[in-house]
Amino acid sequence: MNDRTAAVSRETAETSVDVVLDIDGAGDATVDTGVGFLDHLLTSFATHGLFDLTVEATGDLSVDTHHTVEDVAITLGKTVEEALGEKRGIVRFAERTIPMDEARATVVIDVSGRPYTVFEGEFSQPTVGSNGMTSQLGRHVLRSFATHAGVTLHATVMGENAHHELEALFKGLARALDDATQIDDRRSAPPSTKGEL
Repeated sequence: MNDRTAAVSRETAETSVDVVLDIDGAGDATVDTGVGFLDHLLTSFATHGLFDLTVEATGDLSVDTHHTVEDVAITLGKTVEEALGEKRGIVRFAERTIPMDEARATVVIDVSGRPYTVFEGEFSQPTVGSNGMTSQLGRHVLRSFATHAGVTLHATVMGENAHHELEALFKGLARALDDATQIDDRRSAPPSTKGEL
């Protein structure tokens, strides 16, 4: 199997983000974004997707968490897209439903090169975590990730606790992405009638 790793940096007037990813890792995560709940979600993403992930980010947290959270999602998406390269032999499609106590999330993914996001559901509380991260940023994270990873993503969530809802979504994304990026030994080309993704 080819080495499916990538390192991507993003620097703006608002944030500085560095992401290193190994798609075929062991679930090792080193994450420091300055947003504790985002760190928790990204660590869960790496653990359950068996991705080796390093994320270092600084941002204008004196304003709010939005810029940091968004730019981390953008950079992570770009890193996934780069690590997958031509996507030769990948399974491409996957779906996972993940419960967390009263919450349940379903994530359906197509690693297609065509970014699109559909999100259904509402978060039960407006903020999560000690930094006061807005729950609605969860929807924005998925959209930013999908756009820059070049994937089609359908996600639904239900529950009574925004922490559980968001964590179930990130675990679902991790498991679905892991499934979709597995190599099917019967394939040598990208899984598309066009011959490329």
